[in-house]
Amino acid sequence: MIRLVSIAFFASLAAVAQAPAPTGASGPARRSVPTRDPHTAGYVTAPELIDGANPSPKADGNFIIGPTHPAAPEMTAQEGVPQGQIFNFTMESTDSKIYPGIAREPNTFGTPDPKNPAKLDVTTSHPAHYTRRVAAYVPKQYVPGTVAPFIVGADGIDRALFTALDNLIAQHRVPVMIAISIGNGSGDAQGSERGLEYDTMSGLYAEFVEKEVLPLVEKEANVKLTKDPDGRATMGGSSGGSAALEMAWYHTDLYHRVLTYSGTYVNQQWPWNPETPGGAWDFHARLIPSTPVKPIRIWMEVGDRDNYNPNIMNDNMHDWVLANENMAKVLAANGYHYQFVFARNAGHTDSAVKKQTLPEALEYIWQGYVPAK
Repeated sequence: MIRLVSIAFFASLAAVAQAPAPTGASGPARRSVPTRDPHTAGYVTAPELIDGANPSPKADGNFIIGPTHPAAPEMTAQEGVPQGQIFNFTMESTDSKIYPGIAREPNTFGTPDPKNPAKLDVTTSHPAHYTRRVAAYVPKQYVPGTVAPFIVGADGIDRALFTALDNLIAQHRVPVMIAISIGNGSGDAQGSERGLEYDTMSGLYAEFVEKEVLPLVEKEANVKLTKDPDGRATMGGSSGGSAALEMAWYHTDLYHRVLTYSGTYVNQQWPWNPETPGGAWDFHARLIPSTPVKPIRIWMEVGDRDNYNPNIMNDNMHDWVLANENMAKVLAANGYHYQFVFARNAGHTDSAVKKQTLPEALEYIWQGYVPAK
């Protein structure tokens, strides 16, 4: 059953939507997060920008920003700028053929396989109901009945994105596009619904969005969404970021543009899959280096105090900074169009960094877009 819900109800969730995304920890064991130096040996070479500056949206490569993070003016509603309409609805797990719902028992985690530290066995996950919240932003400039490009975001209602698009569209810096925020199915990490959706190395989440979410968006918001993969973008933070890349990697026929904050390019996949034994760590360890270049354009960010969680697995694949540095390295080596931002004085999915960089990041990933005829 799909229920329309009031905008007032979702306004009460704004604080939650702006909070950092879940960290994707594999278990209770944690170490203090060190502050990483972007000039560490083995990291990519990157110029250090003037404090408060962002890289040009037309420039590929690696950049260092911070240590302060002033909010871009586009992140605030501007007088005289047309504001889009937001349509909200919910989706029940009982209506999904792809994700009928699971949950891990509270205060339980997994046990590393004694023969394989990269494999986590979870025995406390079971079927469970969830309600998923979805919002569709439709800009004032959208012409009803026309086909529009769009961006899909993870982890709930992203009003910051909607505000940025109001301003960027008015300034003709990005296309007139629909934005779709999709809540996760609850929980975090291995054995949870969110972990199953976001950390699984496959095209299943993209297929869920294609078959079960987008048709409802078109119906509830009265819009037409493009089928052109060059007119479709994905975005997310933490595991939502790795999900954004998975959508494009496994379904390049559907998506060509990706934007991630603190991407969880680490080993979080469950159930374990021998085809991708390192989970999303395999993106930079072997998949991107060994695969012909795909038509994917990607913007990535990581903070100097981003997650460092060796945890109970001790698999050496749970350092978010190293994972994103490795991503930048292999994307450059294989000729991808990408921009990588290392943020000083920043934590995991840092909200101040997002307020500084999101307008430029959106403008970067939409470079070169030409609407299909």
